[in-house]
Amino acid sequence: MALVVRLNTITCLRGKADRIAKVTFRGLPFYSRVVENCEEEARFDEMFRWPIGSKVDGNEILEIQVFNYSKMFTNRLIGTFRMVLQKVVEEGHLQVSDTLIDDNNTAIQTTISIEIRYQTMDMSVTVWSDGEFLDVPDDSDGIFQFETDSLLSGNSQSSGVSPGRRSLQNSIPTFRNTRRDKSKKDPKEDQARKKKAGKGVFSAMKLGKTRISKDDHKRADDAAILETEDLDRKAMRLGGVIDPDTISLASVTAVTTNVSNKRSKPDIKMEPSSGRPVDYQISVTVIEARQLVGLNMDPVVCVEIGDDKKYTSMKESTNCPYYNEYFVFDFHVSPDVMFDKILKISVIHSKNLLRSGTLVGTFKMDVGTVYSQPEHQFYHKWAMLSDPEDLTTGCKGYVKCDVAVVGKGDNIKTPHKASETDEDDIEGNLLLPEGVPSERQWARFYVKIYRAEGLPKMNTSIMANVKKAFIGENRDLVDPYVQVQFSGQKGKTSVQKSSYEPTWNEQIIFTEMFPPLCKRIKVQIRDSDKVNDVAIGTHFIDLRKIANDGDKGFLPTMGPAWVNMYGSTRNYTLMDEHQDLNEGLGEGVSFRARLLIGVAVEILDTTSPEIMSSTEVQTDPVSNISESATGKVDEFFLFGSFLEATMIDRKIGDKPISFEVTIGNYGNQIDGVSKPAAAGKRKRREGGAESDEEELELIQHSSDEETDDSADLVSVSCTPVMKPVITDRNYFHLPYFEKKPCIYIKSWWQDQRRRLYNSNIMDKIADKLEEGLNDVQEIIKTEKAYPERRLRGVLEELSTGCSRYITLANKDQSQAGRTKLDRERLKSCMREMESMSQQAKSIRSQVKRNTVRDKLKMVLNFLQRLRFLAEEPQHSIPDIFVWMMSNNKRVAYARVPSKDILYSIVDEETGKDCAKVKTLFLRLPGKKGFGPAGWTVQAKLEMYLWLGLNKQRKDFLSGLPSGFEENKAAKDTGLQSVPPISLVYSMKQVFQLRAHMYQARSLFAADTSGLSDPFARVFFSTYSQVTEVLNETLCPTWDQLLVFDNVELYGEVSELRDDPPIIVIEIYDQDTVGKADFIGRTFAKPLTKMIDEHYGPPRFPPQLEYYQIYRGNCTAGELLAAFELLQVPYDDEEIRRALIAVHSFAVPQIKVGPAGKGSLPAIDGPTDSDRGPILPVPLGIRPILSRYRIEVLFWGLRDLKRVNLAQVDRPRVDIECAGKGVQSSLIQNYKKNPNFSTLVKWFEVDLPENELLHPPLNIRVVDCRAFGRYTLVGSHAVTSLRKFLYAPVDKNNARSWGHTGDIMVNMDPELNVKKMDTVVRLDATSDAVVKIDVNEDEKDKDGKKKKKKKKKGEEPEEEELDESMLDWWSKYFASIETLMEALRAQEAAQAEADEREDLEIAAEGAELKADDSPVKGTKPKDKARDKAKSSKDKKKSQAGEGQDRRPTKPRVDELLAYSKELEGEFNNFEDWLHTFSLYRGKAGDDDEHHLADDDRIVGRFKGSVCLYKLPLSEEFSREAGFDPNMGMFQNIPHNDPINVLVRVYVVRATDLHPADINGKADPYVVIKLGKTELKDKENYISKQLNPVFGKSFDIEATFPMESMLTVSVYDWDLVGTDDLIGETKIDLENRYYSKHRATCGIPAYYSVHGYNIWRDPQKPTQILAKLCKDGKLDGPHYGPGGRVKVANRIFSGATEIEDENGLKKQTEEHLALTVLKQWEEMPKVGCKLIPEHVETRPLLNPDKPGIEQGSLEMWVDMFPMDMTAPGPAIDISPRKPKRYELRVIIWNTDEVILEDDDYFTGEKSSDIFVRGWLKGQQEDKQDTDVHYHSLTGEGNFNWRFVYPFDYLMAEEKIVMSKKESMFSWDETEYKIPARLTMQVWDADHFSADDFLGAIELDLNRFTRGAKTAKQCSLNMVLNEQELPTISIFKQKRVKGWWPFVARDENDELTLTGKVEAELHLMTAEEAEKSPVGLGRNEPDPLEKPNRPDTSLMWFINPLKSIRYFIWHNYRWLILKALGMLLLLLLLGLFLYSIPGYLVKKMLGA
Repeated sequence: MALVVRLNTITCLRGKADRIAKVTFRGLPFYSRVVENCEEEARFDEMFRWPIGSKVDGNEILEIQVFNYSKMFTNRLIGTFRMVLQKVVEEGHLQVSDTLIDDNNTAIQTTISIEIRYQTMDMSVTVWSDGEFLDVPDDSDGIFQFETDSLLSGNSQSSGVSPGRRSLQNSIPTFRNTRRDKSKKDPKEDQARKKKAGKGVFSAMKLGKTRISKDDHKRADDAAILETEDLDRKAMRLGGVIDPDTISLASVTAVTTNVSNKRSKPDIKMEPSSGRPVDYQISVTVIEARQLVGLNMDPVVCVEIGDDKKYTSMKESTNCPYYNEYFVFDFHVSPDVMFDKILKISVIHSKNLLRSGTLVGTFKMDVGTVYSQPEHQFYHKWAMLSDPEDLTTGCKGYVKCDVAVVGKGDNIKTPHKASETDEDDIEGNLLLPEGVPSERQWARFYVKIYRAEGLPKMNTSIMANVKKAFIGENRDLVDPYVQVQFSGQKGKTSVQKSSYEPTWNEQIIFTEMFPPLCKRIKVQIRDSDKVNDVAIGTHFIDLRKIANDGDKGFLPTMGPAWVNMYGSTRNYTLMDEHQDLNEGLGEGVSFRARLLIGVAVEILDTTSPEIMSSTEVQTDPVSNISESATGKVDEFFLFGSFLEATMIDRKIGDKPISFEVTIGNYGNQIDGVSKPAAAGKRKRREGGAESDEEELELIQHSSDEETDDSADLVSVSCTPVMKPVITDRNYFHLPYFEKKPCIYIKSWWQDQRRRLYNSNIMDKIADKLEEGLNDVQEIIKTEKAYPERRLRGVLEELSTGCSRYITLANKDQSQAGRTKLDRERLKSCMREMESMSQQAKSIRSQVKRNTVRDKLKMVLNFLQRLRFLAEEPQHSIPDIFVWMMSNNKRVAYARVPSKDILYSIVDEETGKDCAKVKTLFLRLPGKKGFGPAGWTVQAKLEMYLWLGLNKQRKDFLSGLPSGFEENKAAKDTGLQSVPPISLVYSMKQVFQLRAHMYQARSLFAADTSGLSDPFARVFFSTYSQVTEVLNETLCPTWDQLLVFDNVELYGEVSELRDDPPIIVIEIYDQDTVGKADFIGRTFAKPLTKMIDEHYGPPRFPPQLEYYQIYRGNCTAGELLAAFELLQVPYDDEEIRRALIAVHSFAVPQIKVGPAGKGSLPAIDGPTDSDRGPILPVPLGIRPILSRYRIEVLFWGLRDLKRVNLAQVDRPRVDIECAGKGVQSSLIQNYKKNPNFSTLVKWFEVDLPENELLHPPLNIRVVDCRAFGRYTLVGSHAVTSLRKFLYAPVDKNNARSWGHTGDIMVNMDPELNVKKMDTVVRLDATSDAVVKIDVNEDEKDKDGKKKKKKKKKGEEPEEEELDESMLDWWSKYFASIETLMEALRAQEAAQAEADEREDLEIAAEGAELKADDSPVKGTKPKDKARDKAKSSKDKKKSQAGEGQDRRPTKPRVDELLAYSKELEGEFNNFEDWLHTFSLYRGKAGDDDEHHLADDDRIVGRFKGSVCLYKLPLSEEFSREAGFDPNMGMFQNIPHNDPINVLVRVYVVRATDLHPADINGKADPYVVIKLGKTELKDKENYISKQLNPVFGKSFDIEATFPMESMLTVSVYDWDLVGTDDLIGETKIDLENRYYSKHRATCGIPAYYSVHGYNIWRDPQKPTQILAKLCKDGKLDGPHYGPGGRVKVANRIFSGATEIEDENGLKKQTEEHLALTVLKQWEEMPKVGCKLIPEHVETRPLLNPDKPGIEQGSLEMWVDMFPMDMTAPGPAIDISPRKPKRYELRVIIWNTDEVILEDDDYFTGEKSSDIFVRGWLKGQQEDKQDTDVHYHSLTGEGNFNWRFVYPFDYLMAEEKIVMSKKESMFSWDETEYKIPARLTMQVWDADHFSADDFLGAIELDLNRFTRGAKTAKQCSLNMVLNEQELPTISIFKQKRVKGWWPFVARDENDELTLTGKVEAELHLMTAEEAEKSPVGLGRNEPDPLEKPNRPDTSLMWFINPLKSIRYFIWHNYRWLILKALGMLLLLLLLGLFLYSIPGYLVKKMLGA
């Protein structure tokens, strides 16, 4: 067969250019020649031909793309022509001319003219004449010219319905599901090969062996494609002679192996995964708070998750408290419940026992948001607080915290906690997920609740009768209301009494920050009840699905739309066992109700005055909406037919069974009453006014029937009751043989099919993508060739699918009932698909062999995006439920989404299971389905379903297997359109099924022995067969062929071929008593051969494949099998020949006897005497075997537990593989020496050539008891032998080592030894960093330091020089700093790489679009990208700073800080000695899976395995010193007992799980090795979760008896026993014997004194000499000039060393050390030697399996006792904090704001005093005296504060110990950043003092004080980051002016004063020598301040102050008054004396 295309001309081209065309069919492109310099017309006149191995389907597509050709750049696409080959298939020959379309699917002028010819042949596929390929098709065949239109008229696809002419304005050919070939050809592959294509069978398979299946989602596995180039070149025939060397075995398996596994491995999940409770641990560390709004507060932080609250301690009078407190919350709930819980962090001001305190602000986020973060955590992020009571205030402060959510099995990598530099930028590190803007606004969320329908009866009928008796009327017995929950708040509507169809018309309003950090709104209908309210149904609205945050996005909006609610079954009982389902936990098993809702969001403008300023939930009425708002109600029709019901569980098999199908409430037998009424009402609303009687009559109709207006259709929703028949001892089946029962239901819904269609198109694209990706993964996994081609093909399919979506989606712009969300979703989906299509194209061009895995990850993201887009948030038609009823009880159900079976005339929009036969597995409802009950299949149905509009009903039977007659209900004979109630099949096919059951591996252990006695049961249709039982194994090789004869299948031949029924394989464990235990189950589909097909390659014989066995949701092993279904009659002889041919093709040595029957047993008779009638898997299918030798190293057994209460005394190990085996020697006395005396034994065995099919190796340990009894101790199955395969050294390679000259290893000889560590310690990071570091140090080694000193003369660099200051901790902290820098550099590099990739993709996108009109919304992700970019830039800049800063750090020698355990870095130290855990006892299930696995371990076997193919080359055994007894295990040490000194160093623990009620623990260390136990109980550390232990412990041990070291951390308790917090176990033996030399880490630098003294008893030269001797290397030879030669490598290094006295001596140690550090570069024996290090080990607690309880930093040294004794242990005891004294002199203040008004004068003044304290020592706060009545804000004090404190230099923390409360037993140590707080206050006598302002100085880095008060400004606080800082610990003495600040009402920082202060830091010794007094006291008193007189207060010196007040202000007034007074006195006197005077005068006296 061949398809030939002749490309004639392309006309109407624009411009002048070179043109080229690409013609693609089935994914195989051919390129035309280049037509040069053509203008208008390009004449190609070229023929393209595809030889094809399977018929062309009418759905397939031919695609021609025309490009402008360019030699330099990528070709530019002019246009594309696609054509469906339907007409070609029918006519055979065709001429077409049509226009091209561009990228946007719009037609362009250019036209193309082609001619197509399709030759079919009736010969079989395998024989082709060579000539047939080369003949030119004859053109005189009668050529039809016809319009493209008829080509495109749609394809009936065996359904007999034409989907109607599609509009052809765009002339888009209908794009059917094209089947792509699996092996995508690379267009650049040489043309020559294409010409050869088609010589012989194999190339045929390569080119086009595709089968078209009807249902695209269960696509055929195209059988093999031959991928190896080998076979391409040598065209081979099966019969031809093959030179065995030219063919690789991989290619043979490729010939016959299916690559795609979608068809043969249906993916069916049995057990519901959601709803099952799991363990979660949430840990929150509250580090500190900053910028809290408020004056002088005492803040407490409250962390609340769900209903659990935990509080930090209270910090007094500070706005930036430091807590560093760790809280842990444990939960055991289902994931949905967990992720909806709200995490709330709030700050409360002055909370104590009596008062609840005032809320400062809160921050809310749901746990799901944290879990979706990378590593499930936020680390060191700032939560922004806002006040829920007052929206206008803005930010109320920040809390810095770590939040992590750990589920079972998650491990959280905590970034290494180094000393925290507190200069973090808050804005850049907000606690927000990526992509959320840092400025969030307040918004209102409106949830509108309109009405509900179809509510279930919530009271039982008894209750109904009681109520009727009391009330006297029959009312609806449900009082519903709706409750809405969002971000921790609840709102509810009013209760509608007694209503099944309540109407509320209310809206619930939430006020929350936008975008919210809570993802879901929970809407629940509840029934109000006197006793307790019950949930009727729950729906979650996911805000991510109803909004889009892109730049063309939209705010959350939804509806008005109906949402469907599902829950428990509708039969109401007083105790509903499935009530959880109604709460939204788990999958609903029945329709409950539907609710009409809408959601809207408006962003608030908080400045406008009329805003409600609280976040309380409100409820308001809303106006009613019209009926039609949600769409026009239409009549839908659902049809279903039960073709088969098998595997019915035997518990229900004895009672009659029927099936019920429901959609919504239609078809439901319980409360079907409310249904017709509703339908009637609805029709009346639509316009026909019907009489009440008719409605009554409707209601009185029987429950499962329903009358239509025309009474033409009665719904049948139940199958007739039937009694099951026995299949086998576990299962029954229903005898639906010829007669298949049917159901049909009419229902009425709003016609919102468009939504479902949209989802369907995307789902189909996603299914196709997923299937393609599975292919690619399978190709990679099975190591086949060219995964990159398949991936390119997948991307090609994806981009065409996306463009197809855009075409289809464009059509549905206008429709009734479309909501805003519909319109916006459509736009955003189209934008997403457009961008996805572009990205797919650009990624496709980047896929190379080496980038396949990375690109695969990117494409997996596409898959998630597609799946997310496809989920429709607004429901329309509810899901369909199929219930199995037994005895009128509902037993088991299946739920089918309505979109999957929805019909559309457009193929892509049709549901994937519409009009198809689908396999449904019924399962138990709700919690019953968890655990073992959920594993059993309740029933397996083969069911056909069709759902569509009633008016489109005519083709509802089109997809059924043909050959049936309809059997209609008798009463309706008159009507033609009545659906059948059953189908009668006359046509049936007879088949034989062959199940080739080869073997299983890694099965679940079902017996107490830790093994199983497995057998497999195969079910097909109503038949079942069993393999034999193999005893005591987890890896049975059955090698058995099960033949099912006379299997009758109904339906059409081609359909059975493309989509045969599913085979179910169940594996059981046979028990002597009782029934067999279920182990697991898997599903498969057989390869089908029809009568007319030839049995031969490429499809047959089938190839063995691995099928994953599931037990619930857990894997329980793998099955290796193959299945074929042969239509009877078939030709035995043909099959036999094909099998032999394949077999002999793979194994050419075997000669086939006469007539080809030589090596194949007859299939029908018994085969050999001992196996009886059991048939083995025939030769062509079973794997080809080769002879292998397996060598086993027996080292020893460890930790064997008791068996049946008896100790194991004389154990032996049995090794078995593929039926052969070997036994170890017997250990005579396990207690004395658990090692074996004979180390190596071997056996030979036949194993498959294909490594992937190797059987497992079983290890069993038995104990030999007296009287010849053996007891099984435990067993282990090594499932993959791959890592033990011996690969011989490549000879050329090996030789190259020997002959090349000496290699200079690049180590700069001038390197100052002191710098050596830079090279080493940066090993872990990227090269770039290394270079920067070394080079800078090199260049500026001298220059820099000098310059620095000149520049900053005043900074003494004491650390740089003073070695005596340095200790082990200096080394440790320097190393951690390095680790952090390395991580930062890594992040920056990653960020840069990401950015580069983004840019590349963007650029490619732009290139692709260069020639088309700008596409709408090409980059919806721009915003996010910018945001990401900014954060990346930040990371980069941080890293950059790190690099710039680095050289200024004082040089400290470093060690390596590993952030995980050493085993993780060095492959468990299994470089030659492996550890195999031995298991016994039944395996645990599911939830407790891991837990049980650890409990089942009964010991460990140490040893190793090596397998290799025989014969082995001679070279190996000829080597010098070869010991034949040791086989492959040369040069391994002996296993005699050995005495070792073990030295354990425990540095510190971090993040321990709290063990006491107060949320803390009192940890201490316990070390256990063998029988020795060291408890460090008396040195427990009080109330610490991050204790620094700093201890070393020495233990003497004897390996192998004592080799498991356990380091535990316990919590000390005063009363009762101490609790274990967590422990870690280290296998010392593997470390000791490892080639990585894990006995004592090698330091970076050799020194003989000081903090870095060499601690290994062996010097580097001795170690090197020993390594060279063991590795048989030549050397070391030390030469002159600091060089050393080992083997053929030359290293160089320093040769001098300084001793304590500074004298230099010659030494070779540095050279030896240089070699050791580069040991991995040594030929053959090289490996990385362990450096000096600290490892971080997780602490685990057996009671909380899988969840880390903290981590422990430690390391272990081991020294053999027979060598020189090591020196004393390094002192790593925690640094004692150094005692310092800080003296602060407050000289003056200035410009302090004036608070008080004067009583008399109303004048502003302040009574100033200054208060100060060191953070954490508030009790020790000190105040100056008061400067009274300052009128200018100036204050003079001359007052001294003295603060003694203990300080840790390395961690920059103050250490203080105090009792937590009066009840505390002992003091707790706190570490607090060194910060000095100074505040200025206004003193008041009778009221509380007023706080005016404060300044906080971080003593390590604070801004320099200003020289004068004028220069001191607010900027010193605002621009703190930019200004240069100083450290008091370096400067010692500082004086200057600093500003006091406070926040005003608007939350702005304002300047409230200035202080002149002097800070002086002294060590305790210095302080003792020069003591000073507090305040102005002796000794060294300060002089009194010169204060103005006003400042003295009136009660001290009243006269003075009065004088001052009055005289100062009123002197003129007083003088005037006095003058006046005198005048008055004079006047008075005058008046007084004048009468007397006058009298005197008058009388003349």
